[in-house]
Amino acid sequence: MPLLMIDLDNTLVDRDAAFREAAAAFLAEHALPAGDLARLLALDASGYTPRREVAGAMTDRYGPAVPVSAVRRFLDHGAAERVTLPESTRRALGRARADGWTCVIVTNGRVAQQETKIRNTGLDGLVHGWVVSEAIGHRKPAPEAFEAAAAIVGASLDGAWVIGDSPHADIRGAIGIDARSVWVSGGRPWTETAYRPTQTATDAASAIDHVTGRAPGYGTNSISG
Repeated sequence: MPLLMIDLDNTLVDRDAAFREAAAAFLAEHALPAGDLARLLALDASGYTPRREVAGAMTDRYGPAVPVSAVRRFLDHGAAERVTLPESTRRALGRARADGWTCVIVTNGRVAQQETKIRNTGLDGLVHGWVVSEAIGHRKPAPEAFEAAAAIVGASLDGAWVIGDSPHADIRGAIGIDARSVWVSGGRPWTETAYRPTQTATDAASAIDHVTGRAPGYGTNSISG
């Protein structure tokens, strides 16, 4: 069965929207300036800033006004408990499975957070498995992350596809295992010059449908040379 490896944050689920909602609630709960929302979003950097650094910066800024435990609770559970799965993506995954694709989530991050997202959104019933970088000791774009994903479902990387929003973690990672890829652009332009995805799509549902041949005009959205 063909293997489809899909990123979680800002690909299958809108992690940034969930973090924004959680951050706004955190500021309101602790009577902090609403204007700090932009500061928290910049500090978070779509989840790429290490949690320890974010926690330290927040503790330094808010000091005794906000308990350290509240900061930890916000970072550990705020976004994870608010993410939702778009119905279009849910349907696309269902179609992929019905067509015989083996679908595995490959995500960087901590197990507790990422598995909360996967289970709360029902993704655990839509994919054949998942790997989280913390659990396997390797982060995308390391080939070991994708090799682990193939191993947990007993699949081969031959003919595999990778879908994700990160040029570095997902698209470069796909190149490292000689897999084809779809970059989920979210409307952003491609700016890397050293490498390119096989195809591009605006969202995860469109990306999945491109890979499985379900999308109208399949194959016409390539930006590879």
